[in-house]
Amino acid sequence: MTGRPCPTGVGLDLLDRTELDRLTTRRWFLRYCYAPEEIERAHRLTGRRRQEYLAGRFAAKEAVLKALGRGLFQGVAPRDILVGRAAGGAPHVELRGSAAEAAPGATVLISITHKGDAVAAVALTVPRDDNPRDDIPCDDISRTHDEEERRAS
Repeated sequence: MTGRPCPTGVGLDLLDRTELDRLTTRRWFLRYCYAPEEIERAHRLTGRRRQEYLAGRFAAKEAVLKALGRGLFQGVAPRDILVGRAAGGAPHVELRGSAAEAAPGATVLISITHKGDAVAAVALTVPRDDNPRDDIPCDDISRTHDEEERRAS
């Protein structure tokens, strides 16, 4: 394959951070949705920052599930989607257990944003460099799109 790999899935989630207030007080919800490392980090935060952290991670997990073609209770435990931070501070996803099984050979790219009480996340699944797909590379799709636009104008 030449060029950059095409995304194999995309997911978007938008929520109001206050929607999780009631749920994050329930231990079962925390244990089901968050990896132990995420729970530990959340316990070190307080107030609004804790809410933002948990809401951002939850939105990211929902976006990843959508990119994988799954729902919240459809065979992939959200706690198996670890949302950490890369060295530069950007969010980073590690798939474990049921999540890794649902996306063999995939890397997940994630972006999380906060504005007021709104939290949004978008996730892309792409083939790992060591597991390329034989599909049309994105460079070819882009070139085809440009050619179609020229013909249409």
